Amino acid sequence: MVKSGLASPLFLCKYPQENITIQRVVAKQADTLQQTARIRLAAGKGRSMRRKEEIEAYAENLFLPITQKHGFELVDVEYVKEAGSWYLRVYIDKEGGIAVDDCEVVSREADPILDTDDCIEESYILEVSSPGLGRPLKKDKDFARSIGEEVEVRLFRAVEGCKEYTGLLNAYDKTTVTLMLEDEKTLVLERSNIALIRLALDF
Repeated sequence: MVKSGLASPLFLCKYPQENITIQRVVAKQADTLQQTARIRLAAGKGRSMRRKEEIEAYAENLFLPITQKHGFELVDVEYVKEAGSWYLRVYIDKEGGIAVDDCEVVSREADPILDTDDCIEESYILEVSSPGLGRPLKKDKDFARSIGEEVEVRLFRAVEGCKEYTGLLNAYDKTTVTLMLEDEKTLVLERSNIALIRLALDF
C-alpha cells in the first residue's frame, strides 16, 4: 500500500517531439484508490530479461482489447528502466493521429485492472503515448506499416565501409531489411547487425 499526502489528482501530459504522452500515478490513501498518473512503490531491484518479457506480454494482453474496443491500434508495449525508474510504456495509434483524450481513456480503463492483478512488484510509471517521431522499429508490424517510408539505420558493424544509412524501407523478412538508397541502389542489411532503425526525422 502506498501512503501519500496527495490532496488532489495530478495529471501529467507531455509533448516530446510531437508525440502525446500521459503518465498516471495511483496512490492509495486509507485503502481508497486515488487516480492520478501511475507509480507503484514496492520492493525489488531490477528484473531478468525473462521477467521483462513476461510483463510486456501481460501488458499487451491487457491493453489489446481496450485499444480495439475504442478503434485504436496497439503499436507496441515496452517495459524499460531509465534513470533509475521502471517505465511501462504503451504506444497507441489511429487514423488521423492520437489525442490526449485517447491516451486518457485507455489509461483509465487499464488502471483498475492493473491494481487488481498487481503483477509488477517494483516501482514503475505507466505511460500511454502516441508512437511519436523517432520511435525505433522493432516488430514485424512496425516494418510493415513503414514500407515506403524513409528510415535511418545505425549498424553494429560497418557495411561497405559505413555504419549509418538513410533510405526508403523497401522490404523486410525475418533476417534482413532492404533499403533503397538515394542513388537507387538496393542495400540488404542483416537485422542482427542493426543497432537502431527508425523513421527518419525530417526538420
